[in-house]
Amino acid sequence: MTTDVLLRQRIARVYWRLSRWTVVSEPLPRDGAGILVAAPHTSNWDFVHMLAISAEAGISVKYLGKKTLFTPPFGWLMRALGGIPVDRSAPQGLVEDLTSRVRAGERFYLVVTPEGTRSAGTYWKSGFYRIAMDTGLPLTLGFVDRTTMTAGLGPTFTPTGDVHADMDVIRAFYADKAGHDPARRTEPRLREEDAG
Repeated sequence: MTTDVLLRQRIARVYWRLSRWTVVSEPLPRDGAGILVAAPHTSNWDFVHMLAISAEAGISVKYLGKKTLFTPPFGWLMRALGGIPVDRSAPQGLVEDLTSRVRAGERFYLVVTPEGTRSAGTYWKSGFYRIAMDTGLPLTLGFVDRTTMTAGLGPTFTPTGDVHADMDVIRAFYADKAGHDPARRTEPRLREEDAG
């Protein structure tokens, strides 16, 4: 474990001790890479908790954020926390770029908020699933649940390519997870499920 990751882990452990939340996590695979699904994403606090969960677990993470978050005065902090700026008006090539990083041997967990917004919607964005399929990386289901004041990492599984069956696994896990603002939760469903 690098000094940077160790420092983040210590800070996260203090954070969890001082908070009213309880961390409940399953063990992660030992290879140190995967897609960390961060859901439900109903407030900025959900994402803050997900960063603290990953830091407490001692894993190196990267996450995608709109490019405006990476401008001064706090752009340096967003990058230091593992942020990768995304131009939402031209997202072409993002999946390919991430896939090439993994194939080149870079080891990290990519934190993805598939709801794509903090408001209730109809579908999750499918990028997390496509990246997992293209790279062969497993999906780890991270969660925040205000109703039980728990947050953590759930099961890890490798998607099969059967989008309906894989999303059924994901739906079953998140069925009782509410996020910070339950009214803003989006049911886990990909547009591809209804298209096919």
